[in-house]
Amino acid sequence: MELPIDHFRLLGVGPSTDARGVLEMLQQRLDRLPEHGYSLETLDARGELLRSSADLLSDPARRSRYETDLTSLSAAGTNVIPALDIPSSLEVGGLLLLLEASQPLECFELASRSLQPPRAPALGSSREADLTLVAAHACLAGAADLQNQRLYEAAAQLLLQGQTLLQRMGLQPRLRQKLGEALDGLAPYRVLDLLSRPLTAATERAEGLRLLDELVQRRGGLEGGGDLRMSHDEFQTFFRQIRGFLTVQEQVDQFTAWATGSATADFLATTALTASGFVQRKPERIEAALSRLEASSQSGTETLMAALQLLLGRVGQAQQSFLAGASPELLAWAAQQGEDPLVQLCAYARDWLARDVLPGYRDLEADADLEAYFADRDVQMYIERHDPAPRHQAGLATPAVAPEPVATNPFASLLGGLGLQGPPPEALLDDDGDDIDGLDDPAVDTDPGFDDGDLDAAGEQRQLWPWNVLDLGQRLHGLLRPQSIALVAMGLGVLVGAAALTVRQPWRQPRPIVVVPAQTPAPPPPATPAAVRPSPQLPLTAAEPSEAELRGLLEAWLSAKASVLAGRSSALPLAELARETQVERLETERRSDASRGETQTIETRITALEVLQRSPSRIALRASLDYSDSRLGSGGAVLDRTPATSLTNQYVFARDGQTWRLVAYGRDG
Repeated sequence: MELPIDHFRLLGVGPSTDARGVLEMLQQRLDRLPEHGYSLETLDARGELLRSSADLLSDPARRSRYETDLTSLSAAGTNVIPALDIPSSLEVGGLLLLLEASQPLECFELASRSLQPPRAPALGSSREADLTLVAAHACLAGAADLQNQRLYEAAAQLLLQGQTLLQRMGLQPRLRQKLGEALDGLAPYRVLDLLSRPLTAATERAEGLRLLDELVQRRGGLEGGGDLRMSHDEFQTFFRQIRGFLTVQEQVDQFTAWATGSATADFLATTALTASGFVQRKPERIEAALSRLEASSQSGTETLMAALQLLLGRVGQAQQSFLAGASPELLAWAAQQGEDPLVQLCAYARDWLARDVLPGYRDLEADADLEAYFADRDVQMYIERHDPAPRHQAGLATPAVAPEPVATNPFASLLGGLGLQGPPPEALLDDDGDDIDGLDDPAVDTDPGFDDGDLDAAGEQRQLWPWNVLDLGQRLHGLLRPQSIALVAMGLGVLVGAAALTVRQPWRQPRPIVVVPAQTPAPPPPATPAAVRPSPQLPLTAAEPSEAELRGLLEAWLSAKASVLAGRSSALPLAELARETQVERLETERRSDASRGETQTIETRITALEVLQRSPSRIALRASLDYSDSRLGSGGAVLDRTPATSLTNQYVFARDGQTWRLVAYGRDG
């Protein structure tokens, strides 16, 4: 057998150890026998191999020739490694020494190969038992090494091989159980490893989904606590992280499968269906989400149903649901968005989509653009087919002459408030030239197809409030028959309040374990104009740079570093900002990331600066920083994240010729 190890590593000494040190190490190794109950035959073989290595390394002539051979092998290339040829009678002892030299993967591979049939065990020999024992311990140690390298699936596959080997040999039941426990403990990490693979790795991702399902089922559902290896808080943290690696369809499928008896899974399935329907312009999925939410009978979901009803063009139902479920805080927030209730409803739906619905999917990256959603032809056709308020039920007369078709966007006139072509909202006219905004004024309405009011139960006429969204939507539906209620309503909403939201709304919603409820927003502080700092003149060549100039140089370096680690080019030549050692250090880190298909996103802001030392050729300063970073995989998935924190670093700049450059930096204190 060839052991992939040299005499130095086998004995545990370095190339500079003299003969005396070699003999002292030999005695220590012979005195420290391995545990786990190896047979005397294996221990004797181990001792014989140790003495053989010590004899060679303590003999100057033999050691010199051996070192020459090692040097030749090293010069031959990286594919050539030293090895020791040992007799088969000493193989178990050699494998044990290989394991002690921290080479568990090589040890397990050789032990597994030695245990393959058809070799029959010798009568009375302990070889198979010792080989199985060393293979089991090598498997555990190798899996631990792989796990430390974040190669979780490779560690799991190694443990599975070890289990199969021990089961075939029918030996070491205690170690078989230990391997199984280690494999179970790897389950969350395997899920993370497999689901973080590229979307093209269909087989690996399918295995990750299977393991995730097993993990959830073993816990008794998302709310269950049947798995004692993960506490409730640990599972929540794991699940929040794992969601970002799932596509929207995977989330729909998984949460739907877990929804029976699980309010959390049912709610998440509703959210995933909404995201899918909104981004992919499939209102039927939003319809399914609304049906799930209505069937759940959960309290506090009326405002969420209002948003879904709005996306389906059911403006009247949405208004009723919103008023029925909105808290006083939410109503106050909505009032800040505009006077028109439709504007308020649109603002609520847009913010809910942007904050709680659209984030958290691997394959979705979209804005909560209601205008684009309702402008989609498929959305228009769906809402038209499922219009809950047909004309004859709304009591609206059909105009004698239908509106002429519009060649371009039929609602261009409704978008004038966005700076697009078309008249302002107060100039919107119906087909007869009447002001639509004046429908409640009898003096303006000349179209016999429209009533100025509805009849109450006593048969008396009541005034139609201008802000009654349902009635207004029905009237506009009668005017613009080829278009949907929702499109016209959305056009009016855009005119009045399409500005971006600046306040978060405190709506009520159920609290599943992975959905964080929104907090009541505090009004934003009044904006104060920021001090304008002049752009730094770089490269910095001033003989005595000011603090502002030093700050500009440091900011330029931090920005350049962030650009390089993000896989982009620096806006300024790195050689003008830092010495060659710092530039090479940065480029080495980038090459290492690129070899793994990774990038880094770094955000740094200098909050304070203090000059510590100053001389004509050297300046040291202390900088306080707000810092955060994320490490991204090849598909853009977040592999690791450092949350926002405050740092204090020291930076040293030196003047090379006429130019100041960064030469060193480190943590302060």
